[in-house]
Amino acid sequence: MKLRGSPLLMAWLGVLSCVQAEFFTSIGHMTDLIYAEKDLVQSLKEYILVEEAKLAKIKSWANKMEALTSKSAADPEGYLAHPVNAYKLVKRLNTDWPALEDLVLQDAAAGFVANFSVQRQFFPTDEDEMGAAKALMRLQDTYRLDPDTISRGELPGTKYEAVLSVDDCFGMGRSAYNEGDYYHTVLWMEQVLKQLDAGEEAATAKSQVLDYLSYAVFQLGDLHRALELTRRLLSLDPSHERAGGNLRYFERLLEEEREKTLSNQTEAELAALEGVYERPVDYLPEREVYESLCRGEGVKLTPRRQKRLFCRYHHGNGAPQLLIAPFKEEDEWDSPHIVRYYDVMSDEEIERIKEIAKPKLARATVRDPKTGVLTVASYRVSKSSWLEEDDDPVVARVNRRMQHITGLSVKTAELLQVANYGMGGQYEPHFDFSRNHERDAFKRLGTGNRVATFLNYMSDVEAGGATVFPDLGAAIWPKKGTAVFWYNLLRSGEGDYRTRHAACPVLVGCKWVSNKWFHERGQEFLRPCGSTEVD
Repeated sequence: MKLRGSPLLMAWLGVLSCVQAEFFTSIGHMTDLIYAEKDLVQSLKEYILVEEAKLAKIKSWANKMEALTSKSAADPEGYLAHPVNAYKLVKRLNTDWPALEDLVLQDAAAGFVANFSVQRQFFPTDEDEMGAAKALMRLQDTYRLDPDTISRGELPGTKYEAVLSVDDCFGMGRSAYNEGDYYHTVLWMEQVLKQLDAGEEAATAKSQVLDYLSYAVFQLGDLHRALELTRRLLSLDPSHERAGGNLRYFERLLEEEREKTLSNQTEAELAALEGVYERPVDYLPEREVYESLCRGEGVKLTPRRQKRLFCRYHHGNGAPQLLIAPFKEEDEWDSPHIVRYYDVMSDEEIERIKEIAKPKLARATVRDPKTGVLTVASYRVSKSSWLEEDDDPVVARVNRRMQHITGLSVKTAELLQVANYGMGGQYEPHFDFSRNHERDAFKRLGTGNRVATFLNYMSDVEAGGATVFPDLGAAIWPKKGTAVFWYNLLRSGEGDYRTRHAACPVLVGCKWVSNKWFHERGQEFLRPCGSTEVD
């Protein structure tokens, strides 16, 4: 079987050859893996056909020889008395059987293996699998989903059925364990036990699960349960060396604990806490507010505030291009003023921009506030690319449109950034402008700070993916073809700290956005300075 050079294979290899790893950071790039897997299935089916043809020949030969030998073995001398039979026996053993040996030894898998080897270099890595597992855990935490809900695939807005097997859930728990995340290890290993107890068949043994689970609960401080789980493990596998050592260690620690005098908690009170584990506190102070907004909870859009929000036709401050065809403008928030514009980009423009951007997508970076160097970060999970006006007329057209709508100059603005979010893709709370201690962040541009943000939504998102402002209690949901706009700086040039915002994890869907960051230089007469610090 020869290595195939199918158009499908060549097409997706051409795309992947210019793509870095980290597939999990972009659903757009992960779609290429669908075609890769489709090609592998086709290659595998061709291999199976070759093997089946080979086995059919061998089976036919075996049946023929079985009939012949049953006859010859019944009367060997009488059979060989015929000289033709004697000749054919010699010929078969000297020529035909060695030929069959050659057929049996033929490696029909060589073509498939060659195909696989070519494609394997573009496959997801261990980093991708870990990133994908972390993404599911992020969705689990942000949207308060239990492992059973995720395992059954019961997510809002889904078109396809998808379930996690016992072995899949075990992989999730093991990924968390390898990262030292014992909280999620416990949740997923308990789900594994639940599905095993329900009778689901799996390669994963219950003893393996108990091994991980007992140590994880011990790390969370639940010594009593760690001891109980270790005993269960030893009842299933008495020769488990590590479990035997752990059991003795846990028993010694428990004895020492009992000898201590506890002033505020009785043993009964401690026992009541067993099996209940709190999610560890992390680095983000507004985590709870941020995630509640992502779920649509805690939005501070009071009736009083709602009365101050209006819809209108926007003529772009008298821009001639908008006098005949103004844009529909809707207030999303009153102070700071955040507005949404409708029908900013057509479906055709969106598809063309995605087509141009996709080959250029690379892991989105953030600027290290201490070094000023761009680096990847776990709190920003997406891929982005930067498009110049020379890349395609549609880029120049969209840039001009944003200039007309905002009344700001694009001459000093940054290039159009296109971003595609990956599994659980997010960008945790951040400022678009540089703060006082980051004054050199945009020094090389020579255009001052980021005065305003224009964010285009280039896709609908079935669930999740909102843009939220934790300090305001505001949540804005993606709507294809619309755009939101706000000023990052007050008229005094000081940063408006209320504009700290985030892109919530995408629960279901594929989120595409593009944005334009306008800078201070060139806007002096378009947005004059205020007379006070808070203007």
